[in-house]
Amino acid sequence: MKPIIKVENLSKQYKLGGEKKPYSTLRESLVDAARKPLKALKRNENSDTNSFWALQDISFEVMPGEVIGIIGHNGAGKSTLLKILSRITEPTRGRIKLYGRVGSLLEVGTGFHHELTGRENIFLNGAILGMRREEIARKFDEIVDFAEVEKFLDTPVKHYSSGMYTRLAFAVAANLEPEVLIVDEVLAVGDAAFQKKCLGKMSEVSKHGRTVLFVSHSMGAIRQLCQKGIFLSSGKLGYLGGIDETINHYLATSAADSAAYIKDESSDANSKEVEFQKISLHSSDSTENYVFEHSEPIFVRFELNINRLPENSSLFFMILNQEKIPVCAFESNGLDEQMTLKIEPNFLVRGKYSIHAFLHVPRQAQIDVVYDKLLFEVNDYSSKFVSHGAYNYGSVYGRGEWIKN
Repeated sequence: MKPIIKVENLSKQYKLGGEKKPYSTLRESLVDAARKPLKALKRNENSDTNSFWALQDISFEVMPGEVIGIIGHNGAGKSTLLKILSRITEPTRGRIKLYGRVGSLLEVGTGFHHELTGRENIFLNGAILGMRREEIARKFDEIVDFAEVEKFLDTPVKHYSSGMYTRLAFAVAANLEPEVLIVDEVLAVGDAAFQKKCLGKMSEVSKHGRTVLFVSHSMGAIRQLCQKGIFLSSGKLGYLGGIDETINHYLATSAADSAAYIKDESSDANSKEVEFQKISLHSSDSTENYVFEHSEPIFVRFELNINRLPENSSLFFMILNQEKIPVCAFESNGLDEQMTLKIEPNFLVRGKYSIHAFLHVPRQAQIDVVYDKLLFEVNDYSSKFVSHGAYNYGSVYGRGEWIKN
């Protein structure tokens, strides 16, 4: 059987920002090079210092009907790979052979015209995929039912909430019968019921012989849906194989920092209404710490930069286990520039964890996100569960009472 996707020595280089010089004519360039050959050579040598390789020499094949999970840490090149496969950007080197139509859901806002209605965007996307109007009309009701946006079909999508937007975008991408469905980590916008619905749809798509490429930080969703995996590490192919082995390679090279999260000072300080400035973990004596005994409390300190406080906004905080699956969640009542969350002792079971925090207006907008940071460890040398050794008994201690009958 012939592969539906064949990627050969794929590389993508991006130029970093810098001072733009006016374009020279061909004559000016030739004269300048002839007069100052060493200067021209030096300029060419230095050009590589103002660029970086998002992908380097990536090669793999995907067969029809396969569901491939693409995983890696932030900045690994996952989104760049999907944009190249979706024909949004071109590679710098290498080539791709891809047979059939591609439906892509890369990020909220991609592929829709904001001024057009939901109905018009469905037909527009179908036309972009090369479908005839009759084909789109045949799938129209199925798309609308899946997206649950019937009441808003004739409303411009610029007025949609992020959840409505994502539901419609996924419904269009999945139901217009592309040979290849590409889905990035946009499912985080939807609620749990919608995510479950999407996973079911992707599984259904693969059973009809179509191919799915799925990027997610949720190892649970990846393991549930995918048979094979691609692990990208710093733009290179770290591992390609069965999904369990791929996840193990990803977890073994976890890049979550065992240190405070501090906002990158190079970014625009006023770009968001409210954003995380710093997040750190502390012991009860206020010492910054990332290794705890299960019987001691953990204090999570947040420093926020508030430019304008959105109405009904809050801080949602989750602890992730080593497979990046949420094990518990906390939500604040409002926001302040200095906030502290106390996690009670005897709550987390021994293991390695990281954090996922976001500032949002519930069910409306996600304003700032910090994902898979502050790697920390909880040890257990004294609880009654120590006798069970390495047995997996979950991530949190159950709170209950044994009652004699």
